[in-house]
Amino acid sequence: MDISGSYTFNAAPSRVWALLMDPAAIASCIPGCESLEAEGPDRYRARLTVALAAITGTYDGTVVISDRVDNASYRLTVEGQGRPGFVKGNASIALRPDGNSTIVEVSGTVQTGGPIARVGQRLISGVSKMMQDRFFACLQGKVGDQAS
Repeated sequence: MDISGSYTFNAAPSRVWALLMDPAAIASCIPGCESLEAEGPDRYRARLTVALAAITGTYDGTVVISDRVDNASYRLTVEGQGRPGFVKGNASIALRPDGNSTIVEVSGTVQTGGPIARVGQRLISGVSKMMQDRFFACLQGKVGDQAS
């Protein structure tokens, strides 16, 4: 399943980048995130609880940042497993200046397996998009909280 989105932040790319690289800010904006802890440079262990239709479960996994170009782009690789099955994904995140704003463009793929995959791609796709939109809306609210 493909994921994509474009989100406008009322801040310079350097401020948006700092927010995207702040594990505390990221964790507070991921729906259902219980923890996000550094395991090394650009590598994190995560725990999320996600409810999808009649299937609710906790996922333990890893998040890795690679191909990092400061203030411009990076790649995220995510793998998680729990009772409801597994989730694997990768996404490219690019920051583009636009006047006094920054546009963050996201594109990637997500793969699921196990019981969660049986609820249907359309439902999983809708929930994935909703979670992504909530995440970026939360970050957009935080960008004003950062010191310049």
